[in-house]
Amino acid sequence: MTGDKAAQNAWEFTGRRWFFPSALIHELDPDASRSGRRPRRTARDWAVDFASFLLAVLVGLLGAETLSDNRDIPPALVAADQVLGALSCGAVWLRRRLPLGLAAAMVPVGFVSETSGGVAMIALFTLAVHRPFRYVAWVAATQLALVPLYFWWRPDPDLPYPAAIVLLLVLTVAVVGWGMFVRSKRQLMLSLRDRARRAETEARLRAEQAQRLAREAIAREMHDVLAHRLTLLSVHAGALEFRPDAPREEVARAAGVIRESAHEALQDLREIIGVLRAGESDDAGRPQPTLAALETLVAESRQAGTKVVLDQRVGDPAAVPASVGRTAYRIAQECLTNARKHAPGTEVTVAVTGGPGEGLTVTVRNPAPEGDIPHVPGAGQGLIGLTERATLAGGTLEHGPASDGGFRVRARLPWG
Repeated sequence: MTGDKAAQNAWEFTGRRWFFPSALIHELDPDASRSGRRPRRTARDWAVDFASFLLAVLVGLLGAETLSDNRDIPPALVAADQVLGALSCGAVWLRRRLPLGLAAAMVPVGFVSETSGGVAMIALFTLAVHRPFRYVAWVAATQLALVPLYFWWRPDPDLPYPAAIVLLLVLTVAVVGWGMFVRSKRQLMLSLRDRARRAETEARLRAEQAQRLAREAIAREMHDVLAHRLTLLSVHAGALEFRPDAPREEVARAAGVIRESAHEALQDLREIIGVLRAGESDDAGRPQPTLAALETLVAESRQAGTKVVLDQRVGDPAAVPASVGRTAYRIAQECLTNARKHAPGTEVTVAVTGGPGEGLTVTVRNPAPEGDIPHVPGAGQGLIGLTERATLAGGTLEHGPASDGGFRVRARLPWG
């Protein structure tokens, strides 16, 4: 696959170096634009410049033949005309580097030298391709203004005076129009390339943002799940540490909770790491808990020694939308985890009310703990994550101290 991609890039680069002019490649290639160096001629540039040189020489030879047939022109003037024509043909190779200077210089040279007429037209075409219209308008208007005077000074032996003027006017306008068409076509190509680059950049930014949001969601899920499991481990391990003389039944029960919680934490961690490796969303793996699993969560907390009162006034928890039920479950889970850490021994009340059309309200409250409770450090990221989770679900979350010194968390979630 890498070799095919390299071959394709090489082919595209070679084709571009042939079919595109160097100025357009310089605009299309950002590395060339940043280098500040003048673009080198491509193979196409050499072919076009050589063809332009041959065309200028051919027109100059036709003009020299016309001068030699006119017996009224002095030989010295004919020789001077041919010298100017030869120098003008050589100047064709400078048309890409100095388009405005060459076109402006060819206005007086083309007026006094008939063999330089082809170079004047080529310079005007190059100016129309490489410079804005205001420069082209000034140079072309000056040439058109000199056309009647030119044919008055050097009348064409084969055409009448009005026909010669009209013919040269039409030729000049056609050259300018052709050059402007080529310029507009190149600008269109540049605009399409710029749009493609912007689209690629926007797509990359959207992908990075989606990846960041997915990882943040996985991080919140990891915090909610593992914090609950590890708190259970800490509580039962602490009970075994401070009560080594506890009955065998209590020790066995605590050891069973520790083993089960460790197993669940490892399984949750394994699933989350698997999601990160696969780059998928956090919907993979086991089904996520909803409001119907709230009673199981409360029973698990009671088994860990936390006094929990569940007041669930939702008739059918399974009818709650999955996203709303999962958010309510995570809010209750995080609040029970915080209560075990910061207010051990207190009775935690979990109230869930609401119905379709009126929304779902989750309230978790605990009184102030009695006695001296050791300070448990915390960064407050759990409550911040809960607030963000509720906001993403379209609801609100309030938390803070209660009037009796306890703590209360209240969330309102939509249930349309």
